[in-house]
Amino acid sequence: MKNKTKDKAKDKISRADQPGYLPGFTPWPQQAAAAYRAAGYWTGETFGAMLRARAQQYPARLALVCGARRWTYAELDQRSDRLAAGFARIGIRPRDRVVVQLPNIAEFFSVCFALFRLGAIPVFALPAHRRAEVSYFCAHTEAAAYVIADLDGGFDYRQLARQVRAGQPSLKHVIVVGQAEEFCALDSLYDQPQSFAEPRPDDVAFVQLSGGSTGLPKLIPRTPDDYLYSVRASAEICGLTAGSIYLCALPVAHNFTLSSPGSFGALYAGGCVVMTRRASPDDAFPLIETERVTLTALVPPLAMVWLDAVSNRTNERANERASGGHDLSSLQLLQVGGAKFTAEVAQRVRPVLGCALQQVFGMAEGLVNYTRHDDPQQLVVGTQGRAISAADEVRVVDDEDRDVIPGEVGHLLTRGPYTIRGYYKAEEHNARAFTADGFYRTGDLVSQLPSGHLVVEGRAKDQINRGGDKVAADEVENHLLAHPNVHDVALVSMPDAYLGERSCAFVIPRGVVPRAMELNNFLRERGIAQYKIPDRIEFIDRFPKTGVGKVNKRVLRERIAEQLAGARNVP
Repeated sequence: MKNKTKDKAKDKISRADQPGYLPGFTPWPQQAAAAYRAAGYWTGETFGAMLRARAQQYPARLALVCGARRWTYAELDQRSDRLAAGFARIGIRPRDRVVVQLPNIAEFFSVCFALFRLGAIPVFALPAHRRAEVSYFCAHTEAAAYVIADLDGGFDYRQLARQVRAGQPSLKHVIVVGQAEEFCALDSLYDQPQSFAEPRPDDVAFVQLSGGSTGLPKLIPRTPDDYLYSVRASAEICGLTAGSIYLCALPVAHNFTLSSPGSFGALYAGGCVVMTRRASPDDAFPLIETERVTLTALVPPLAMVWLDAVSNRTNERANERASGGHDLSSLQLLQVGGAKFTAEVAQRVRPVLGCALQQVFGMAEGLVNYTRHDDPQQLVVGTQGRAISAADEVRVVDDEDRDVIPGEVGHLLTRGPYTIRGYYKAEEHNARAFTADGFYRTGDLVSQLPSGHLVVEGRAKDQINRGGDKVAADEVENHLLAHPNVHDVALVSMPDAYLGERSCAFVIPRGVVPRAMELNNFLRERGIAQYKIPDRIEFIDRFPKTGVGKVNKRVLRERIAEQLAGARNVP
């Protein structure tokens, strides 16, 4: 018995030492994991091995275009090897968390694949995040390093790094693409390659951010097994080949842009990824023409801008006021996701842009839905698609978790081979966000057609979807409550023809009524992302209440919607 006890103790220690058992990570149940492997969904491939295989298969083929820089698969593979060695030299180890906040530049991929090779764990922040968010990511993950660009869009990320580092004792390294000043320059880390142990495919490979309906974003751990299945299946559904050229127009770290099929899907297929820091027609259209881009992904507001830009150009040509314009004929597929795309606008895509439309509805937690190339037009323009996999379990339920009849609106629950079983280090929240049998409560209200296609009807969670950027109401409310002249506040969505939703803060003042500009400046000083700043502030004496005494946000949403409608109707 002693020997058996010792063996069990050794096994426990060895399991605890393995990256797949990172504290705070909720793995799939063993039975489910075994079933996914047996069905071929999980293949055991890692990200580093995937890139290595493509570099061996297509060494001279173009993998990345970033301005004047053009990296082949062999170059990307070699840069990742050399950076991994440099990261190891400065003390970054397997399982160390590294917050990566980079714009759409080629270094995003060399940094990520270097960390994958090393077995360290990227934590993907977005360029729009500021001190409040990045400090939280660093603290919650106990990050050892933070990777930034020097400047982007006029913002100095080195100054942000100074603020973050001052309060984060675990943060040993700040690594800068560009002028590093007192920090470590990424270019100084290209060492001679060395060998590293291959991470396990059920390790936590990286951490993404949730849209967040309560407070700061929850952190989403992803493994090569689950994520590469989603990438592989997405690439197949979307018809990607080695000839595909993907324009990365949205922030590269967004799940949509990364894996649906995104840049990872293009690399998986042996295609090319073209980077642009800005998605405006002035920046994107020349790239589509010169690089012969075949597909890209946009959120609805950007899609509307592109459609209007082409329509205006066409009208100008018809009126003989202008000539020229960019050749967009290589574009075969426009994906639209991140927020609901209205059918009226969706119908314009093919006649205006001359390419197919694919609606995408997904979440960084897992489930992704696509309209298919052979779907009837009414499904392409009128639904948000159906799930990737036959193994995706999708339920639409009422408030008591009872399945609704087909076509009725209900809460979307899901479980499957690429949907997480828990947020990172969030045990209390996980108890609410997941059912006892592992279904994720997405917070979306949907109806489901007999074909399996979903129609997104709204959100059950207290969250504003501002053109694809998710704003958690209580995070902004908590910041505003810190102002001395704010007694109480309720943040709600208000309709917007361009973004879908904007945010309105109803504020009960304390003492002297503050000016709206004063409150917005106060929020900026607290270091929250610009897209979270309320678009409108209304002062109010008291909140409407529900029957149980809670703030009735439905009434507030109706009130601001009526105000906006009334303003539009004034002659």
